[in-house]
Amino acid sequence: MHIIIAQMSHETNTYSPVISDLARFSPGGKGTPIAGDAAREMFRGTASCMGGYLMVAEAAGAQITIPVVAGAPPSGAVEDQAYEYIAEKIVHAVAQGCDALFLDLHGAMVTSSHEDGEGELLRRIRDVNPDVPIAVALDMHANLYDDIVGLSTIVAGYHTYPHIDMYETAELAGKILLEHIVNGVKPTMAWGNNPMLPHIMRQGTDDQPNRALQARAQEMERDGALAVSVFTGFPHADITQAGFSVVVATDNDPELAHQLRDELLDEAWVQRKQFVYQLEPLEQSVAKARLLGESQSDEGPVLILDHYDNTASGGTMDTTNVLAEVLAQGLEDLAFCGIYDPDAVKVMRDAGVGNEVSLSLGGKLAMPALQRHSHPLNLTGRVRLISEGRFPTTIAMGRGLITDMGVTAVLTVGTVDIMVVSRHFEPVDPGCFRAVGIEPTERRFLMLKSRIHYRVGFRDLAREVVECAGLGVCTNVRRPIYPLDNVATRQSL
Repeated sequence: MHIIIAQMSHETNTYSPVISDLARFSPGGKGTPIAGDAAREMFRGTASCMGGYLMVAEAAGAQITIPVVAGAPPSGAVEDQAYEYIAEKIVHAVAQGCDALFLDLHGAMVTSSHEDGEGELLRRIRDVNPDVPIAVALDMHANLYDDIVGLSTIVAGYHTYPHIDMYETAELAGKILLEHIVNGVKPTMAWGNNPMLPHIMRQGTDDQPNRALQARAQEMERDGALAVSVFTGFPHADITQAGFSVVVATDNDPELAHQLRDELLDEAWVQRKQFVYQLEPLEQSVAKARLLGESQSDEGPVLILDHYDNTASGGTMDTTNVLAEVLAQGLEDLAFCGIYDPDAVKVMRDAGVGNEVSLSLGGKLAMPALQRHSHPLNLTGRVRLISEGRFPTTIAMGRGLITDMGVTAVLTVGTVDIMVVSRHFEPVDPGCFRAVGIEPTERRFLMLKSRIHYRVGFRDLAREVVECAGLGVCTNVRRPIYPLDNVATRQSL
């Protein structure tokens, strides 16, 4: 059996000014995406979709072809040149012939020319190989379109956020596809979309109502459905299908698929108010954190989340509003990861470790989609350390992969250590601090540009978590939509 395994993964924030070119999909942010044996060695045994697919294919004794593995941090619309390069690699390989195709997609890719990047890829694949069985693994934040489901043989999505079941999701999709090929299982899928945008900060699977919805989906799988996927959707995309959706796959039982789909869509609509996130003023949030930090405790640091500028939602990672408020309120013994500012890193490298430096930090990437703008902070501090910014991921999310922050410098201002990075990434593994000589458990405060994924590595480490709504492009949404508009019925699309 010949199986092609490929990745084309991007969560597109259409309001983000961060460029999504081919280099962003490539190791180290330069060159072209990996493929072949290099990809196989990089992902084998890792807690990733590629790792899950490889396990299934290798266990089946299959001949494996990997034409491209292209994944990039969330950012603006994918440039046509990058999309065409990645899509052509996959389509060309499939055109040569294979028995099965395992695709690691995201489900929320928007390109300069295509609102539904994944659907366009699948259309091109079907043009050159109409009958090839296709398994698709999708992120929980997928924004579904008809072609993603209709042109696939089986679709499966993550059940967890933070995403710690990527391996298991691909494993499920791959095994179902092999059952289809070898034993005649007939995946029959039904899907639908609700006109609602759950706020990212209310989508965690530790929290209701998503916790109960995902648990029910898994119960349906145990009771006989092949795969049941609840997609909370990615709201920061100006596209028609952004929002909550469900896909149910049964073994040749369309009536059951529709019944289970509607049960989940109906329950999500009933619980829609629980997906609404309540903000508080930034000054109030930081003051709350300061008071928590003043109490003596050996139970760990207070964790401050600058969540509206989260790279994993397409944020620029360079807005300074929360950091400015933290400094203004005088929080001490704080470590912050981090600010994306390659120019500031260069200034610190030129100054040298141990030396004092004055620089303009952050606020350099314009955000035309917003009516407000972040501004650079003019700071004077000491260059504490310069690092290559790479460390092995050890947490459940992405275990076995290398996290690459790019060249990283630490600026110490009073008792505040600010990590300044050269690559966009979401700090979810405490290793980001340890890689630059900071032990996170020994600080009074930690500050992260993160949302829900932080919970994998930091939830058990921190004694309190304070969510700070600063500034960033992780705020805009499709309209009309609940809760911003008076949408009376779900009217599944």
